[in-house]
Amino acid sequence: MGILEGRVAVVTGAGRGIGRDIALCLASEGAKVVVNDVGVSLGGEGTAEDPAAAVCAEISAAGGSAVPNHDSVSDFEAAGRIIGTAVSEFGQIDIVVNNAGIVRDRTLVKMDEADYDAVIAVHQKGTFNTVRHAAPLMKEAGYGRIVNITSSAGLRGNFGQSNYGAAKAAIMGMTFVWALELGKYGITSNAVAPAGFTRMTEGLYAGAEPPADQDPALNAPLIAFLASEGASYVNGQVLGRTGYGYTLFQTPRPIAAMWRDGGWTPSQVAEHFHDVLGLHLQPVGMGDHPLLGKKG
Repeated sequence: MGILEGRVAVVTGAGRGIGRDIALCLASEGAKVVVNDVGVSLGGEGTAEDPAAAVCAEISAAGGSAVPNHDSVSDFEAAGRIIGTAVSEFGQIDIVVNNAGIVRDRTLVKMDEADYDAVIAVHQKGTFNTVRHAAPLMKEAGYGRIVNITSSAGLRGNFGQSNYGAAKAAIMGMTFVWALELGKYGITSNAVAPAGFTRMTEGLYAGAEPPADQDPALNAPLIAFLASEGASYVNGQVLGRTGYGYTLFQTPRPIAAMWRDGGWTPSQVAEHFHDVLGLHLQPVGMGDHPLLGKKG
């Protein structure tokens, strides 16, 4: 028996890539899954494909239960229909994995308002939309698992991703707020910064074969655990994956301080900053991981 037996999950953006592997993993652990995917391109434009139905067919062939949903998380009422599909088809909603996303990468001086708004709408507002509809039902049931997909682009910064980085940092913030607000009702809220070779990252390898540790399926076991009853003590955390390892991030927190009785003048700040706070400045960007020695 799997660790998610008897549970019902919604996974957004689950037709391809990381979301597909999450949906397959949750189903293999016994969850009934709503596979949400609108079937759009990387930039959010419509296509004729139906990846959600294809993933449901995979789950059914393996003996699991799944239904597709094609609503957009970026629309509040449509997001309600995503959660409604879980309730109407399977009778409840226990798990929401907010994975849906698009990218429109451009440097700040080349990014236009439409590029910014589209990415924010799917990642940031979309995450709010699904949880806003699911949380009251979870609260009534006294149980829930929310797993939000963030990114190192938001946690540490990444070139050309003002829109994506802003949305992913906001998702981290919402995760903390919901952990505080919903924890007393048996609902946990955590975030995961995944890694893997998908449509979003295929440009990194320029046609070369990606290494084995970039398999997007490697993210799914951690997310399945966070979605389980056994993870009841894990709440308000940001985790990640680098290679074959899982990582735990800490929130921005004070690590150094300088104090002066009565306050400071600008010249006094300038005089002392380098020798006190300046010794602890952090690197920016998605560089090598300090523990595992790899990017992610």
